[in-house]
Amino acid sequence: MNSQPVSVQTEGLTRRFGKFTAVDRVSITVNQGEIFGFLGANGAGKTTMIRMLCGLLKPSEGKGSVAGFDVYRQSEEIKKHIGYMSQKFSLYDDLTITENIEFYGGIYGLSREAIRHRREQLLEQTGLQDASRKMTRDLPLGFKQRLALGCALLHDPPVIFLDEPTSGVDPEARRSFWDLIYQTADNGKTVFVTTHFMDEAEYCHRVSIMRA
Repeated sequence: MNSQPVSVQTEGLTRRFGKFTAVDRVSITVNQGEIFGFLGANGAGKTTMIRMLCGLLKPSEGKGSVAGFDVYRQSEEIKKHIGYMSQKFSLYDDLTITENIEFYGGIYGLSREAIRHRREQLLEQTGLQDASRKMTRDLPLGFKQRLALGCALLHDPPVIFLDEPTSGVDPEARRSFWDLIYQTADNGKTVFVTTHFMDEAEYCHRVSIMRA
């Protein structure tokens, strides 16, 4: 019997758009501290699934919970207890690395002291200390990727959702990014990552495959 706490759980989770079914009766269980891969081709419904789990999109039917909160009734609580990194990173190009971190710290409602403390931690963790004053628009894609992960971790959430985070980056940057994912899981956080790269499946503890 598995005694690990459950971070994400769904039963028959479904999302329809009119007559089109984007996500069809998906049932998964993700344990605390696990790197869970959600693998599928483009258009298979991975992003729709992750949006439902993040409280951004209401399911059509089925059950689901994230960090102990119901996806139907407690979407606002879910948003407070997760980190989310989208495919496009959602960074502000006209801000420096430090300014992006401080901006998101304010969005998350952290105190100035907490922002300063987490900023230094995350700059070290992501290896961005030497680039902290650079404008985000001038960063290589791999650096933007690391910064986006740092911003998602800023408020120390127990569950992290990464939506195809390595798309478009070179193999070396992908490998470095996965090292950061391992560090995150080693700190007890649950990492739910969508990808269409088959080779990334072996980086995960467990994998679920979405069929289009």
